[in-house]
Amino acid sequence: MDSQNASITARKPQRERGRLRVAALLEAADQLFASKGYEATTMTEIAAQAGSSIGSLYQFFPTKEHVADAVLTDHAADLYQRMTALTQQAIHWSVAETAHNLFSALIQFRAAHPAFAVLVEARGAPPVKAMGVRQKMREHVLHILRLKAPGFSDEALMPVAVVVLQIMKAAVALNGEEDLPTRRPALDEMRDMLEYWLINRLSAPHP
Repeated sequence: MDSQNASITARKPQRERGRLRVAALLEAADQLFASKGYEATTMTEIAAQAGSSIGSLYQFFPTKEHVADAVLTDHAADLYQRMTALTQQAIHWSVAETAHNLFSALIQFRAAHPAFAVLVEARGAPPVKAMGVRQKMREHVLHILRLKAPGFSDEALMPVAVVVLQIMKAAVALNGEEDLPTRRPALDEMRDMLEYWLINRLSAPHP
């Protein structure tokens, strides 16, 4: 967010009617960011998609960056909740089970929130929030890897966490190719690749 808008903050609704209006505006923005991208989406389109006036949108969100920040904040909260639950369960899983369930969980999350990747990865999207989400995701995956490889240092595991997330980015992109006949078998291959690689990587002597 640039310096001109840094001191402007989004307004939180105080009444139920206002909360419902904001929810509709964010849902509309979510759909448009996912289908058109961040840069191509306009405030006018968001208001129209929500069946609201442009004045109502600006009442709660002074800029498109504020809208994107609110959408990404909601998605990130759901992601962190899922990752926390996954971490708690991973204590009881093997490395293969952990890789399998992590793969499935992140695919399901991205399918449920298609605008997430746009706001985290796309050029023009709010950079500060996106950077924080990426770093927190690495830390979540690092925490899970610690459970499976307690003898490894964080310095040795962090590159592994980064690679896991890069593999998941590729898997999410593949999952989005709904017209690809071999999409499901290819996803299975990627999941198996992640499982075998993690088993070998975490059982190898660490530096």
